[in-house]
Amino acid sequence: MPGSRRPVRDLVVAGGGPVGLAVALHAARAGLDVVVREPRDGPIDKACGEGLMPGALGELAALGVDPEGHDLAGIRYLDGLRPHRSVEARFRAGPGRGVRRTTLHAALSEAVSAAGVPVEQRAVRAVRDVRDHVLVDDEPARHLVGADGLHSSVRTLAGLDRGPAPRRRFGLRCHVTQAPWSPFVEVHWAPHAEAYVTPVADDLVGVAVLTDQGGGFDDALDQLPALRDQLTGERTKVLGAGPLRQRVTRRVAGRVLLVGDAGGYVDALTGEGLAVGLAQARAVVECLAAGDATGYEARARSLARRHELLTHALLRATSHRIVRTRLVEVAARAPWLFSAAVNQLARPAGAVR
Repeated sequence: MPGSRRPVRDLVVAGGGPVGLAVALHAARAGLDVVVREPRDGPIDKACGEGLMPGALGELAALGVDPEGHDLAGIRYLDGLRPHRSVEARFRAGPGRGVRRTTLHAALSEAVSAAGVPVEQRAVRAVRDVRDHVLVDDEPARHLVGADGLHSSVRTLAGLDRGPAPRRRFGLRCHVTQAPWSPFVEVHWAPHAEAYVTPVADDLVGVAVLTDQGGGFDDALDQLPALRDQLTGERTKVLGAGPLRQRVTRRVAGRVLLVGDAGGYVDALTGEGLAVGLAQARAVVECLAAGDATGYEARARSLARRHELLTHALLRATSHRIVRTRLVEVAARAPWLFSAAVNQLARPAGAVR
């Protein structure tokens, strides 16, 4: 009819990965009219370590999501050239879980479908803030949440990119068909790379490599001969991600808000990224439901602070070869300190003590 206005949806979520789907679930529970935009089809995979900290499992449990996987007792560091040197710390708050990213995505997708949230297979290509609402590809919504990952198009469209970081790190990951040999996430340290071995099933381990030296997956494993020889099973295709460091000027611009990796990312070194993203998914909906979108900036910063501080500190320290080569030895001399650091990271995002 002439003069009629299109209905204004409460929320558009850009990105159908775990964090975006968590935003949608929280929004549906808060009674918001929400839609997810995700151009990719089927279960979404990415190059990541796949270890869920206890804090991340708690966020998922609050959403009624309990993905299958392999229990994780804690974290173990090993010297890649002298693997008899190691130090380990158990999670005090209960086990973590190794979960294939496709399994996690399927579990969250099922919950989103059950909640009646539509998922549209298309990307967000244009954003325009018009005071009392935002136009997302010329369709009105009260808010847009960017949960579209490391290379967020929403972050770029909203003008929130801060520019490239000086140190560029990359991640590579595959799965190896063999029984896990440890209940821990193992971090194997080499002079120019780390490898993260995560049990994700009774007959499968994920192996993720982080490096800033370039080269391929096998090049990195050549720096870790003991681990290379231990990986005897058949390997899947190697996936890559990066550069990992992503910087933002802020996480809120008018009616556009960023969560998870889209809102800035330091590194996968400490393995807490998904726990932070899930906590931010909860926080952003709480702020929107309370009519306080601007309050999300401080909430998101607070939730990420501990993770970012510890990750920055470890990145700075391990950028020096002498520190990398002695890291496990030093940690083994102070196992109480290593345990304290691990359990700080294992706590729910934003928790203290």
